[in-house]
Amino acid sequence: MQDTLDRTEKVLWSRHANPKSGWTRVPTGAVLVYAVYRRDWRLLLAGLLWAAINPFLFPPPETDEAWMTRGVLAERWWVREEEKGTMGVTYPNICNTISAMAFLYAFVAAWRRRPTGAAVATVMASGLKLWWIGVLVRRLDSAQKP
Repeated sequence: MQDTLDRTEKVLWSRHANPKSGWTRVPTGAVLVYAVYRRDWRLLLAGLLWAAINPFLFPPPETDEAWMTRGVLAERWWVREEEKGTMGVTYPNICNTISAMAFLYAFVAAWRRRPTGAAVATVMASGLKLWWIGVLVRRLDSAQKP
């Protein structure tokens, strides 16, 4: 059973490492917040479905040169090999933690129909998530230097 889970995880991560997968997931958070703001449950469902199936839609990348590919590989390295997790109060995980809290606030603001708060929190959350990925890419690149 564990062997099957390991193979599934490997397939998922290798396909998600395709930069098309990573970059097409970036606006998903904004779509979900907008769907909540509009009370558009079909759009919300479509956004959630997209987030779930996206990593399976693209083939593994041919190279690991693309920044987003290295970002996905760095996240896997950070979690699996470095055993650092994705959330916490130490840098760089604090960026991802604040990002998650900002997304939560964005959903609350969207539900309360506060467009400015929802938009600012969504941009902040997305920016912090990309910042976190960027830090992980730099750390993985440094760790792989001879």
